[in-house]
Amino acid sequence: MSAEPLEIHLDDRDVAESLRRDVRVGLSAEAKWLPPKWFYDTRGSELFDEITRLPEYYPTRAERAVLAEHAAEIAESTGAKTLIELGSGSSEKTRLLLDAFTRRGGLGTFVPLDVSVSALRGSTAALAADYAGLRVRGIVGDFTRDLHRLPAGGRRLVIFLGGTIGNLLPAERAEFLTRMRAALEVGDWFLVGTDLVKDPSVIVPAYDDAAGVTAEFNRNVLRVLNRELGADFDPEAFDHVALWDPEREWIEMRLRAQRPMRVRVLDMAVDFAAGEQMRTEVSAKFRPEGIAAELAAAGLPAYRFWTDPDGLFGVTLARAD
Repeated sequence: MSAEPLEIHLDDRDVAESLRRDVRVGLSAEAKWLPPKWFYDTRGSELFDEITRLPEYYPTRAERAVLAEHAAEIAESTGAKTLIELGSGSSEKTRLLLDAFTRRGGLGTFVPLDVSVSALRGSTAALAADYAGLRVRGIVGDFTRDLHRLPAGGRRLVIFLGGTIGNLLPAERAEFLTRMRAALEVGDWFLVGTDLVKDPSVIVPAYDDAAGVTAEFNRNVLRVLNRELGADFDPEAFDHVALWDPEREWIEMRLRAQRPMRVRVLDMAVDFAAGEQMRTEVSAKFRPEGIAAELAAAGLPAYRFWTDPDGLFGVTLARAD
């Protein structure tokens, strides 16, 4: 079955306005920050794909191992008729679930939601070609604001993989999960991947690899601002920093100015002191009981929890009550 035309709720003007708003707020803050979603232009996506293949970067391999081991159980437990993926990208790991549902039978529709029109066009065409009889309906939207646009009816399983939920701050996670529950009907399912708390000697290299790919990925956000907003950042004048915060149990990626500088962006003149750091990503790590508590607080009690053999990454299946 061919993929349906994309349902677009986020266009270039929306993206441009969101970028301007984030930059204005983040760069005028006392402790400067930028949200991680602006890493992912074409070059940033290519760099992240490279990161997932690095020896230090365990999350992708570990989550894939969990899904490979338990996809059949997920299909059997949920009996979903509609599978919805948030932040779908290429949907590469999702194929493990699609294969399991295909073997079981009964899945009729796959709905990937992503901000990237080009990514969705490519993935929906490929999936429709590879899964005959599956209705593929791509939605261009932002999972933080467009959950109400998810198709209703039938038994639904919404998946949110890659540990992306860890990029949200605690208050943002609570709001997201509350909206997620509001978008579901009683008996629908939610599957979420979470990187787990472990020794920082394992975590930190995943965000600061020896080859410097993550450093280039981090600095790419400055190139995005230069191109899209006419900013005049010198990306090479910023060092990549990855720090583990043991109290909050998250890792922060930052960019550290090598020298004093003034950067012009939008109508702002933004000053950086030598050594000043700007946060570009938070990646929270979870304990099984912690993610279960957050899900339960939103009305999504955990039904099953799985991890890989090394206990690096967790996948939780929750059900809307």
